[in-house]
Amino acid sequence: MSDNSTSTEKPATGIPALVQKVMKLKPVRVFQHYASNGGPLMAAGMSFQALFAVFAALWAGFSIAGLVLASNRPLLEELITIIGNAVPGLIGDGGAVDADALLNTPALSWSSAIALVGLVFTALGWLASARDAIRRIFSVGPDTTFFLLLKLKDAGLALGFGIVLVVSAGISIGSTTLIGLAFDLFGIDNTSGFAVVVARIVGLLIAFALDALVLLVFYRVLTGIRIPFRRVISGALIGAAALGVLKALGGLLLGGASNNPLIASFAVIAGLLIFFNLICQVILITAAWISVGVADVGLDVRGLSPEQLEAEAELKQAEARVVVAAAERQRLEDELREAHGLRRRGLSRKLKAAVREESRLKDETPTPR
Repeated sequence: MSDNSTSTEKPATGIPALVQKVMKLKPVRVFQHYASNGGPLMAAGMSFQALFAVFAALWAGFSIAGLVLASNRPLLEELITIIGNAVPGLIGDGGAVDADALLNTPALSWSSAIALVGLVFTALGWLASARDAIRRIFSVGPDTTFFLLLKLKDAGLALGFGIVLVVSAGISIGSTTLIGLAFDLFGIDNTSGFAVVVARIVGLLIAFALDALVLLVFYRVLTGIRIPFRRVISGALIGAAALGVLKALGGLLLGGASNNPLIASFAVIAGLLIFFNLICQVILITAAWISVGVADVGLDVRGLSPEQLEAEAELKQAEARVVVAAAERQRLEDELREAHGLRRRGLSRKLKAAVREESRLKDETPTPR
């Protein structure tokens, strides 16, 4: 049989063709990228750390908010409502934290201030873990910025998130008031089904905008990766929509955990762990979506200089030459085992030359930096 007939492959048909087509779909490639970069394992670690970080952030945040917003009780209550809606089962009746306990968080003393510092570092640790995980999804190495500068950056972002929560609580109160005035103007009962639906839609839009903003900051600012804005905003919107669905189903997750007799004694904590795990998976899967999209258009988000990119290309070429030389050496070894007489002697000389060539190429291959 000729070489042309053996080298020409017929296009796949039937089930194999369908499988090839499915494997080329972006959602499939995204999940493959997410799994191959250790996404599920990193999400599990992040969710476990998030459980401690959220309690630390609550105590620290409301200790400070109690001082700053002590005279604005409605704003504090709305802030608790927003957090409770964001993390079902965290605050309220049957939740892990009592709302009244948050509203009556004691003022800071020297001892509580020291404890507050430890809790803040616990919360900041989750941000550091999230940064490392997202950078890994993008196949980018750890951030080499000085440790203290990274902590200051994380602290600034945490403070910014807190301010955004307070602002969103104010917007929620303001929008509720404006909607009530509009309903009164048009003679619509505030307790009617229409009024309830409109208020619910406004609340969902505020939550969606907040989630999209947080994800945008995560992928663009927290990680320090230079992702094109158009790519990151589309991913943030997709992630915010997924988070909205998770929040809507959060009550079902908590209810399922509480109905399990094996974990009834710590159902709230188990439900929160499940919820945080899903949240962290959404964050990393969305990062994988952005990463695959960026790779599809040939963009490099690692921030390498032209010299570094050139060195990387040379390294890949050198490694490819080594692979080809190794394959040639292996082919000659296989033929030599079956050869006899003069052909064996000729193959032996070729094999020695191939071994020398492979060794030379390995020596010339630059060391990865």
